[in-house]
Amino acid sequence: MNTAITAQGKTLQGTVVKTAMKDTCTVEVNRYVQHPKYKKYYTDSKKFLVHDAGNVAKVGDKVTIRETRPISKRKRFIIASIDKKAVQVTE
Repeated sequence: MNTAITAQGKTLQGTVVKTAMKDTCTVEVNRYVQHPKYKKYYTDSKKFLVHDAGNVAKVGDKVTIRETRPISKRKRFIIASIDKKAVQVTE
């Protein structure tokens, strides 16, 4: 996990997994961590509600999110940048 702490707060990188709400998307952030007792590495994931003004992010996009002031009860992050767009399959 690429976590950076700046003057604006934490920045995390993740994947958009849901965009069903207005001006909000759900971003899943994966971390590769070591178990404290057994020393085995595993992937830990967490979902964050992120403010997405204008609904620009789509499901599958790789995004960088940045910590900000509380926007609602569970939203404390905003989309800083869209790093990689998802490939849209049309049939």
